[in-house]
Amino acid sequence: MNPRQRFLETIRFGKPDKIPLNPGGPRESTLRAWHAQGLPETDENGVAIHWQPYLWQMLGIPIESNLPQPALDVNFAMLPIFEEKVIEHRSGHWIVQDWMGAIVEISDVYDVSYLRYAKDFVTRDWHRFPVETRQDWEEKIQWRYDAHDPRRFPDDFAERCAQLQARQDVLNLTINGPFWQLREWCGFEKLCMLFMDEPAFVQEMINFWRDFVHQALERVLRHIQPDTVMISEDMAYKLHSMISPRMARRFLLPVWQDWSELLKAHGTAIMIDSDGYIGELLPLFIEAGFEYTWPVEVAAGNDLLAFRRQYGRQIAFGGGIDKRALAAGGSEMYAELARVAPVIQEGGYLPGCDHGVPPDITWPNFIEYTRRLAQLTGWL
Repeated sequence: MNPRQRFLETIRFGKPDKIPLNPGGPRESTLRAWHAQGLPETDENGVAIHWQPYLWQMLGIPIESNLPQPALDVNFAMLPIFEEKVIEHRSGHWIVQDWMGAIVEISDVYDVSYLRYAKDFVTRDWHRFPVETRQDWEEKIQWRYDAHDPRRFPDDFAERCAQLQARQDVLNLTINGPFWQLREWCGFEKLCMLFMDEPAFVQEMINFWRDFVHQALERVLRHIQPDTVMISEDMAYKLHSMISPRMARRFLLPVWQDWSELLKAHGTAIMIDSDGYIGELLPLFIEAGFEYTWPVEVAAGNDLLAFRRQYGRQIAFGGGIDKRALAAGGSEMYAELARVAPVIQEGGYLPGCDHGVPPDITWPNFIEYTRRLAQLTGWL
């Protein structure tokens, strides 16, 4: 099987030849620590070493050589973006306007690019968001989201789609869910108050986002059928969801179902990403038609085995391996892998670290963890 077939067989409870091996990935601070702990930065010719093929070769895991695959590069973000600029520097911190129009404070160890991409584990403090009033929404935001703006698609989009028809790797699109998107516009606390105080305004913004994404997806689907679409929808704390399941059913579920029906009609799997405790939300995820959810954080109280007993084959999972056990190493790490082993064997599960790999997971521990995971998933 190629990686695309293997992935789809796994999340759909089929019979893959092996379970995809994805232990998780490091960020910048993690790589810095690993380089100090034995991972070489360059080879004998001075060429930068990527940690993954180096580790695969070290462990004797087959490295699958596939032809390079073009990206779709469909842009679901605001166009144009806001100007990124530094407003003030004080006490070791930058106060900046980010590309989404929010006023944000970050350590001066970083720059504004860290607000665009999850390159590292960056703590930030939000001072203000672009939507504080309905007038802000109408004047600052709405016009930036035209699904038919030709800049949303690369000039060679048709050629890319033609090349991708023979792909061997998974073709995925990632889009913001309605809760995630409104939180970026309004800020978390403001949005939660709006749900209670101005539900009609919230519904208007949600409907707008539903239609914008639907229209953009229709344009994509006229040319190609992605294998998966991941909905970014972080909406849970350690103990509960950020809004009640009742509110999620009222405001979010219809949007999820709209997109799910569109995508499934074209054979595309729809998936959802939410940190925190998702136990209250899983029934809604299943009702929405999501086939897979990630990262199933253990520290948030998610119990992968209990979820599987309760929901059976109604939804597949990814992640689910406690990063704290991987940092501890030794017997604690091996016990954590033994805990999830039954779910690996049942199928419908892509095991891996339950979020980005932090720097307290050492390079030696990561090697041993990946070795054992490769054994459990059929690679060794």
